[in-house]
Amino acid sequence: MDQTQNTSNKRTELQMARSMCWHCQSEVTGEYYCGQCVKVQPLSKEMDYFTCLGLPRLLAIDTAALEAKYYELSRTFHPDFFQSKTEPEQQISLGNSALLNTAYHMLKDPVQRAEYLLKLEAGSAKDIRNSPPADLFEEILELQEDLEAFRSASGDAKETDQYRSKLLVDRAQLEQRRQDMDTKLAGLFTKWDTIQNRAPQPDALRPQKDDVLKEMRELLSNRTYLRNILNDVVAAMEGGHADRRH
Repeated sequence: MDQTQNTSNKRTELQMARSMCWHCQSEVTGEYYCGQCVKVQPLSKEMDYFTCLGLPRLLAIDTAALEAKYYELSRTFHPDFFQSKTEPEQQISLGNSALLNTAYHMLKDPVQRAEYLLKLEAGSAKDIRNSPPADLFEEILELQEDLEAFRSASGDAKETDQYRSKLLVDRAQLEQRRQDMDTKLAGLFTKWDTIQNRAPQPDALRPQKDDVLKEMRELLSNRTYLRNILNDVVAAMEGGHADRRH
């Protein structure tokens, strides 16, 4: 297969915003450029990010393949290559590049990738928790008391250091909790991908998929709550009593 044919095959992977060329009205069927007038074509804003970067809707993705596809398409649509083109072509290159950048940064992060998959498959990644998960309730309450005590410490160096030492222990425990959650999340990635690879059609095996999505949403909600608490601890330790450390 020669290079021209290979490139043409790659180009048919993407979904165009319209079925006719915006410039000459010729039919387009997924190519980056019109076959008649060779004008760049806009990518569909409705296209999901997995399709945009030529990936199946899986969670344990090949990050090297993701990056390679991103850079290939970035070179194709980069605005620098369209500076001498018409204004519509420049605007299309900007729009295509923005879509690619958003897709790439969303999919390269495992947690964002999972949240995005939830949005695609279950309508949204909502129900982010505003209260502690049940198994962390007492631990979180104690940590919040430690945080409040640290923030309101009277300036006594010994008292402040005691609370700081306690927060360091709390932080380490929460970091371990988050690592445990990430391990469970990786296991759910494997479960999802196994079911997805077995499904003969996209809507097949829906009950099994929904079970995994439910577990994933719960875990992501717990993880988000935990991350916010950790951020509070870090902010207090780095920002609280900063005048004493300089």
